Amino acid sequence: MLEVHNFPGALLVELASEFVDAVKQGNLTNGKSLELLPIIFTALATKKENLAYGKGELSGEECKKQLINTLCSGRWDHQYVIQLTSMFKDVPLTAEEVEIVVEKVLTMFSKLNLQEIPPLVYQLLVLSSKGSRKKVLEGIIAFFNKLDTQHSEEQSGDELLDFVTVPSGELRHVEGTIILHIVFAIKLDCELGRELLKLLKAGQQGDFGSNICPFSIALFLSVTRIQRFEEQVFDLLKSLVIKSFKDLQLLQGSKFLQDLVPHRCCVSTMILEVVKNSVHSWDHVTQGLVELGFILMDSYGPKKILDGKTIEASSGLSRMPNQHACKLGANILLETFKIHEMIRQEILEQVLNRVVTRGSSPITHFIDLLSDIIMYSPLVLQSCSSKVTETFDYLSFLPLQTVQGLMKAVQPLLKVSLSIRDSLILVLRKAMFARQLDARKSAVAGFLLLLKNFKVLGSLSSSQCSQSIGISQVHVDVHSRYNSVANETFCLEIMDSLRRCLGQQADVRLMLYEGFYDVLRRNSQLANSIMQTLLSQLKQFYEPEPDMLPPLKLEACILTQGDQISLQEPLDCLLCCIQHCLAWYKSRVMPLQQKEEEEEEEGFYQDLDDMLESITSRMIKSELEDFELDKSADFSQSTGIGIKNNICAFLVMGVCEVLIEYNFSVSNFSKNKFEDVLSLFMCYKELSDILNEKAGKGKTKMANKTNDSFLSMKFVSDLLTALFRDSTQSHEESLSVLRSSNEFMRYAVSVALQKVQQLKEMGHVSGPDGKNPEKVFHNLCDITRVLLWRYTSIPTSVEESGKKEKGKSISLLCLEGLQKIFSVVQQFYQPKIHQFLRALDATDKEEEVEVSVTQRAAFQIRQFQRSLLNILSSQEEDFNSKEALLLVTVLSNLSKLLEPSSTQFVQMLSWTTKICKENSWEDASFCKGLMNLLFSLHVLCKSPVTLLRDLSQDIHGHLGDIDQDVEVEKTNHFAVVNLRTAAPTVCLLLLSQAEKVLEEVDWLITKLKGQVSQEIIPEEASSQATLPNHPIEKAIIIQLGTLLTFFHELVQTALPSGSCVDTLLKDLCKMYTILTALVRYYLQVCQHSRGIPKNMEKLVKLSGSHLTPLCYSFISYIQNKKSKSLKHTGEKKKEKTAAGPTAMARALRETKPIPNLIFAIEQYEKFLIHLSKRSKVNLMQHIKLSTSRDFKIKGNILDMVLQEDEDEDEEGTASEHEGQNKEPAKKKRKK
Repeated sequence: MLEVHNFPGALLVELASEFVDAVKQGNLTNGKSLELLPIIFTALATKKENLAYGKGELSGEECKKQLINTLCSGRWDHQYVIQLTSMFKDVPLTAEEVEIVVEKVLTMFSKLNLQEIPPLVYQLLVLSSKGSRKKVLEGIIAFFNKLDTQHSEEQSGDELLDFVTVPSGELRHVEGTIILHIVFAIKLDCELGRELLKLLKAGQQGDFGSNICPFSIALFLSVTRIQRFEEQVFDLLKSLVIKSFKDLQLLQGSKFLQDLVPHRCCVSTMILEVVKNSVHSWDHVTQGLVELGFILMDSYGPKKILDGKTIEASSGLSRMPNQHACKLGANILLETFKIHEMIRQEILEQVLNRVVTRGSSPITHFIDLLSDIIMYSPLVLQSCSSKVTETFDYLSFLPLQTVQGLMKAVQPLLKVSLSIRDSLILVLRKAMFARQLDARKSAVAGFLLLLKNFKVLGSLSSSQCSQSIGISQVHVDVHSRYNSVANETFCLEIMDSLRRCLGQQADVRLMLYEGFYDVLRRNSQLANSIMQTLLSQLKQFYEPEPDMLPPLKLEACILTQGDQISLQEPLDCLLCCIQHCLAWYKSRVMPLQQKEEEEEEEGFYQDLDDMLESITSRMIKSELEDFELDKSADFSQSTGIGIKNNICAFLVMGVCEVLIEYNFSVSNFSKNKFEDVLSLFMCYKELSDILNEKAGKGKTKMANKTNDSFLSMKFVSDLLTALFRDSTQSHEESLSVLRSSNEFMRYAVSVALQKVQQLKEMGHVSGPDGKNPEKVFHNLCDITRVLLWRYTSIPTSVEESGKKEKGKSISLLCLEGLQKIFSVVQQFYQPKIHQFLRALDATDKEEEVEVSVTQRAAFQIRQFQRSLLNILSSQEEDFNSKEALLLVTVLSNLSKLLEPSSTQFVQMLSWTTKICKENSWEDASFCKGLMNLLFSLHVLCKSPVTLLRDLSQDIHGHLGDIDQDVEVEKTNHFAVVNLRTAAPTVCLLLLSQAEKVLEEVDWLITKLKGQVSQEIIPEEASSQATLPNHPIEKAIIIQLGTLLTFFHELVQTALPSGSCVDTLLKDLCKMYTILTALVRYYLQVCQHSRGIPKNMEKLVKLSGSHLTPLCYSFISYIQNKKSKSLKHTGEKKKEKTAAGPTAMARALRETKPIPNLIFAIEQYEKFLIHLSKRSKVNLMQHIKLSTSRDFKIKGNILDMVLQEDEDEDEEGTASEHEGQNKEPAKKKRKK
């Protein structure tokens, strides 16, 4: 065959035809002969003379093309597909021929066995070096995407389980091999890598299509092992994830978009699918997954905000795309950790490194991940114990919050690994005597945690614990030797260490007091030790003489070092801790002891009880003078005495609160005890009033407000229930003592409000069980039930008409509490909303049928609607704006619980619309709340553009036209829009809604552009391919058309200067930018031989007649207004010299958006001209080209102005000219 090139052309054609026929007819015996075909094709291509082929004559090159065409259009026997593909790599092919061959090979995929595909793909990739790289990649990805879809459908259909076509493992192994082949090909051919990146970008911009699927994501992650592509691929994957979540957020918030765009699979699901599939030896993907997980967590974790607090990633805020992305990163890492043993060490190391090195920034997301990893398998992590103990060395340098989180996370490890536990104790002991206060606090936190979790034999069961330890830890307990004797020695040793802390700073003692109660509940055998410690501590500050007043040595609690005066002993916290521990001990431990008749250990408890009784009686007898805190005392923050008195006052108030709770809890509804409670409250109130009065508007008032109440949430809930709902006959007389004091009842409600506020800000409340979400939730339900009953049964109007007292009425406080609670429950207890609403329902719970969340929420909504209607129907002087606004906020919160497709939702929307149409209260904040509610409901039903148009007509009617001679007809669609509320309140609200609509339209246009760029170029295909876009295009044009009429009204309205005008100009600029984007989309479409629709022509006509000319009039109106105000300022300048420049600066700032708007209009017109040329439709016939940019200096007008201003002061004239000259200059620069 070496002489083939010397064969005559005719013979070569004949030989090649023989081969082609043999392939088509399946006459090949073993395919060896196919090795000769490339030589024949190559020789044929070199023949320049015309050869007889078929009925005509063709050159050698054309003959070859025809033969290849014939070969590829025939049937290939599947056993020779690989050889045929391999053969083509040795044939010189043109780009067109490569495409024909690639298409043929791709169609053969589905006809082959799964095992035959990897070698075929390999040959195809070799062939792709000749061209058609994009087609090859797209074909492979599409094929495996289809296979994956079929496979998952087969697995989900139970009845088909016996007939699964491909075993899961086999499919994944084949996919893994193919991914390796592609990565290897990319290493040799960078162009292939670039094509793959283009596919990823295209999938990111337009629709995902079949480019983005679990197989392609696995492929992209493998490509990250090639250094030159690593950064680009991760960046693209990161932006793909965040875009996917942002799109989801946009879709969830708009019914308009949901109707147009079908819901598609989320990228996060695909990535987690890849993690699941990677179990089948996809080691080349695993590293990429781990890196992607950390990139997402680093980029989108909680960020530090200005005041040092972190933005909590709570369930309510987790709708935010960033938090979703961070959570996805954590899920990727956790699932990868579970599946791949090899990579566990690396994941753990990286997480711990971040915990240690990023002390200053919030790292809760990494600690949560660490906790999940350890919970999954504490025993597995024993192998990585060295890394954990290494981390402990840094404990004393880390912030307290991080230390607490880290300890909580590693706590299951301490039970299975003695070495980890011992090394932690050594570190904590060192930290106990460190110089930094934070290190000592960390040591206390660590020791308390150990005490909580190493139980001593005989302690009460963990069902009474605040937090269950978790299933995997229970397994750990079974595996480890549960040596309770050793635990007891260990715990008593720790107690000794902690006793030393009682001589340290107040902050350290405070931590100890806050932690003892939890330790006692989890480890009840330590009760004796803990109570003795607390008793001996209290004795240092207790006056044992029964007649001595006051009963506590407050002086001993305060430390004076030179000029520095600070709190040494938080006595109120000590008493609070004693009171809670004592109450728990009496209710839980003592009943058990009595059964066993062990009474030798009751001494300390009796002593503590007697001391608390004595302190109560003496505190009631004490006057403020006994504490040296009467009205004549100095409370200023600038003097030493003042600071000391402030500290003492807060201590006394704290002690009073603790004693109120103690006496109420031991009272058993005795009248005498309730009288004591009231006396203690009067002492508290007196002191609180003095502090407020002395502070005036100073800092102390703030400190007093933020000072947390010592009452526990459980007690607040019991107290409110007793005050407002307890109708038991025997309690009537004693409760009337407390009910007689309106001040006390108001105090009880305001403390409940404070607790809810604390929960909202921090995610937990202070006091016992405050960090146990379950118990906090139950208390919250009880409090809500009482507040709801109190508000609905005694309305504010009834209460206020009876007594005129300063401060808010109790009903108003109850409503404020309800508003906060509804938002907190949605923020922290989203999954428990059904349970929460059921708890509010007063009906009999036993026999009821299952009622949905929507129905329960609708029932509550009706109660608040009635209250709002009562307020709105009151006289103008009785209208309570604050209450009305709170009710609207409550209704907004509750309406979020309604299912948008339900009748209750439709009723809520029509009720809100009716209120807006019929009520004309001139209260801006109430109007704003009501309009926000209307729009938030409206967007979940349909697009709000028609609503915007109606409201803009109302604003135009009330504010009048920019041309004073024109009288505007008042439309009055919505009575809530009136002269007082039209601007800026309603106007700014409408503009922000219009911005959202423009954002949605912009998103749709971008989506359409992405689809057009991905479409097939052949003309006959494109006309069909774009047909599905018609509904989207139509919707876009209708939205923009209605928005155009909305802006048409506003640009004719005489809006007041300031925010309204600024925002309107910016939004007009956006409107024109989006019109330009739509025009550019149609420019793209016109390339695909499709014309522009008629309604687009109408939109262009409308913009030319109804918007552009009016924009220019509006600009002139603004400038006239500005020059008048500048002139006015100039006249006043003789009196106030400084006013001129500031007014000038403001005028320049306010006119800044004008050049941007003019530029946007001109860009729009420029692209319209392009589109007119390309579409052969004259779109410019209704558009008068802009002429408003003629900035000539007209001499005669200048002379007149100079003549007028001659008499004025020179400085005034200069500043005015500067103002007039600068404005056009600014616009000219923008040109």
